[in-house]
Amino acid sequence: MFRKALCLLWMISVLPALAGCTEPSGSRSQAAAKPVHVMSMNQCTDQLVLALLPPERIASVTWLSRDPDGSLMFREAARVDINHGMSEEVLRQKPDLVIAGAFTTPATRGLLKRLGFPMIEVDHAETYEDIRKITRQVAKAVGEPARGEELIAKMDRQLADLARDPGPPLRVAAWDGAGFNASTGSLYDTVLKTAGATNVANTLQKSSYGKPDIEILLLSAPSLLVKGAGVGRRPGLRENVERHPLIRRYWDGDRTLTIRQAYYVCGTPMVTEAAMQLRNELRSAALHARSPLPFAGGKSL
Repeated sequence: MFRKALCLLWMISVLPALAGCTEPSGSRSQAAAKPVHVMSMNQCTDQLVLALLPPERIASVTWLSRDPDGSLMFREAARVDINHGMSEEVLRQKPDLVIAGAFTTPATRGLLKRLGFPMIEVDHAETYEDIRKITRQVAKAVGEPARGEELIAKMDRQLADLARDPGPPLRVAAWDGAGFNASTGSLYDTVLKTAGATNVANTLQKSSYGKPDIEILLLSAPSLLVKGAGVGRRPGLRENVERHPLIRRYWDGDRTLTIRQAYYVCGTPMVTEAAMQLRNELRSAALHARSPLPFAGGKSL
């Protein structure tokens, strides 16, 4: 504990001086307009930075961005350095702009603010309007507003393409292994809707225990269960509900679609590409699950 306190005091004493050394050559106004050594400390801002900037202008992104399950930009992330959201890494990498998320380590954000490091904080996006807002915020901060508008325009074109080809209505239940998820207003639910699916969990009455259960699932009779899960994730106690005999009997195999969490974890302009891919996956899964559930009644796909 004493050693940690000494380290913290040392950082507080030397970081202000070193912070001034992070400014690239040129005037201060030029650096503020177009930083050339940008560090992202949040999985979602990582993807915006990777989409907006060439690798040579990126100091680092978080290690999470190299995970294909959680990042749509994992290939691009492999071309730049990584960080683990620690203030020591800011000291070592000497960025001229730090981009943090609303959930980035509060202690690190607080320290960087006190030391005067150039930093912006970006909210989590749940809607397309949120995505437009944060994309413009980050693009302006890194000096690439035109590139930000290009990303937004591409997203809007893809949204229009998806709207023109809605396809037959597809009833699904977003399922996390322990019950329903993708609540109304979440980015996950937004992506499902964009891909042409209706998440029946958001139209159902909750059970007497306050949470949808197996009986409610049987009553809604969704054509597919959609699971967001990481590749290679091992079963745990929270998967007990999923292994219920009725779940295994009626939704195992073709009626369960597992999708990457990267499709809905981060609100960025690239999420519409994920929605287009999800639409294809949903339609393919629906084709393989054509036989109606015996208790579905007149419910359509």
